[in-house]
Parts: sequence; structure tokens; C-alpha cells
Amino acid sequence: MQHSTPKYRRVLLKLSGEALAAGSDGILNFDFIASIADVLRQCVEQKVQIGIIVGAGNIWRGRQGGAMNRVRADSMGMLATTINALALQDTFIQEGLDAKVMTAVDMQPYAERYMTQEAVRAMENGQIVIFGGGLGSPYFSTDTAAALRAAEIEADVVLMAKNIDGIYSADPKVDPTAVRYDELTYKEILEKELKALDLTATTFCMENDIRAYAFELKDPMNIYRVIMGEKIGTEIHR
Repeated sequence: MQHSTPKYRRVLLKLSGEALAAGSDGILNFDFIASIADVLRQCVEQKVQIGIIVGAGNIWRGRQGGAMNRVRADSMGMLATTINALALQDTFIQEGLDAKVMTAVDMQPYAERYMTQEAVRAMENGQIVIFGGGLGSPYFSTDTAAALRAAEIEADVVLMAKNIDGIYSADPKVDPTAVRYDELTYKEILEKELKALDLTATTFCMENDIRAYAFELKDPMNIYRVIMGEKIGTEIHR
């Protein structure tokens, strides 16, 4: 059941690179991204402040590097997240949204350097802020980047928009007996060794009392539904 007003006022939305491809023959499905923009417009109209962390699995993953040096492979991944961030910004602007990209390292003239106060000010002014470049350091995933940015901007929740409709006891594509959880604690994720988010992000969220919500992005309207308090997917808390 949805509330008449948003349950969350400031959110950090985590979008996977694979989700942005959404069945496209290329690396990005711009029609699908436009449908995300339409939903985010409805959220902004409800005075919800939105930050976005985007992954890069549609372009590059470190493990593709084979024998590559881990630092250089991760650097390629961080650059790929910035490509996705700029693609989101362009589509959002075309769809009438005000959006800016902020990166963890200097990438002028492509984007602004991330500064917490500037990001918060932009969101308070109705802009969608897209964080590119991960954390700017190798060995840290975009899960961890999402957790840290959520803490820095004091987001009410991390929204994990995934290719699956929540967190399961096992991979439902492999194990037909897998059960979806409606609610989990970070301690349970660690104890059950669930593939929800990586270990670093899980412990950071637990230590900093960051609430998260995992749900399926196949229907972008799910973003709005979760923000408005509808019970879908898996809610995660300390």
C-alpha cells in the first residue's frame, strides 16, 4: 500500500550497468533509460531528492581483464561508470530533468569533481546528481560507493534496482526452492552469505545504520512505488 506522501525524502539510487542495457544489442537501451527518467520526474514532482550511483557491467568488469593488473582493470571500470553516468545525464536532460554528473576524480571538462556540499545543494535545488567514477580507488565496488555516498549525503535509503525482484536464499535461476526475503538485517546477510551486496558495503551499511531496499528494475515504476512506501522487494536494515 502506497502512502500519499513519500516515505523517503532523499534517496541514493543504485543502477547496475546490465540493467541499463536492458536487452539492447548495444551497451545502452536509451528507450529504457527514458522510461526511468519519466519515473524519476514523478519522484522529483513529489519533492524527492535523488542521487544516483551507476555501475558499468554493460561495458567492463575487472574480471574481463584476465591477467591484467587489478588496479588498471578497476580503473577501466571506473571510467566505464562515467560513460554510463554521462549517458544517463544526456537522456535525463532530453526528458526535461535537470541533472548533473559528479565524479570521484577530476574529469573536467566532462563532469564536476564530487563534493558532498555541492551534491547536497544541487539535490535540494531539484537536480538529480549522478555519481560517476565509483570511489576513484581500485578494489572498491559500486556497492561500496553507493553506501559511502549515501552516508555522505545523508540519504534516507539506498535503492538497489536490480535484475531480480529482491534478495533470495539462493540463486532462483539455479535453485527452484530459493525463497525471497521480504526483510533482512545486514547481520543475516553476513551469516547466510547471501549475494545481496558485497562484504565491504554490507559491513559499512551495518556500522552506519544505512537502510537499503532491493527490488526489480524491469518495471521502472517500482522506483516510485518503493519511495512511496509500497512493500515490494526486500527491505534491509541494521
